[in-house]
Amino acid sequence: MIRKTIACILLGLPLLASAAGGGGHIQHVNADISNEAAVQRGAKYYVNYCLGCHSAQYVRYNRLALDLELTEDQLVENLMFTGERPHDTMENAIPSTDSANWFGRTPPDLSLTARARGDDWVYSFLKSFYVDPTKPTGVNNLVLEGASMPHVLWELQGIQKAVYRTDLDAEGHPHEVFDHFELVQPGAMTPEQFDVMVQDLTTFLTYISEPVQLKRQSLGIKVILFLVVLFLFAFLYKKELWKDVH
Repeated sequence: MIRKTIACILLGLPLLASAAGGGGHIQHVNADISNEAAVQRGAKYYVNYCLGCHSAQYVRYNRLALDLELTEDQLVENLMFTGERPHDTMENAIPSTDSANWFGRTPPDLSLTARARGDDWVYSFLKSFYVDPTKPTGVNNLVLEGASMPHVLWELQGIQKAVYRTDLDAEGHPHEVFDHFELVQPGAMTPEQFDVMVQDLTTFLTYISEPVQLKRQSLGIKVILFLVVLFLFAFLYKKELWKDVH
């Protein structure tokens, strides 16, 4: 975590990238892509729950295997449900025309979602589905109101409803404000287990949005340290050259 923070400061990366996604009720997640086990678990959840509709067309299976230290047999057996060859990209299983008819629009590719929206936004979105009988899918999302995506993780999380409270604005007018979620039907996971699962899935999406992120940050730190050392030597050399000049 310290390494990630230093890299963000030195390289000017936005620590608050989640704000780019907009929406309310944003929760913080520590998506540590250096945690290989978490990325592996996230990859498993992605191919089981997301890849049916959402492609990751900028990610190749063999690159995924290389980064996650998986053998080709492990890759084919556990992750390659839509590709035929290891160098294929992660395409979804449903034709775009069918998915557009079912959901009203073609599900977006998720290769760069975490980079564009921020990992906090992705994490919050996946946890913020709630019952809404007025919607065709029967659910809505607090982070992205009117989302056409169904709650594909409902069997794991369960079904929750949004609970609102009434507040007064500056002019004294009452309005409803979101207060908390209330679980009305438990899922296969406890809330704590579901939080970990969503964090792993978010970590995987953060990884595929920029697979070379760790190498880039590591190289950036080395370059900055080199420049600092070079500056010190240059400063001392300058003092030596000008020490007799008054």
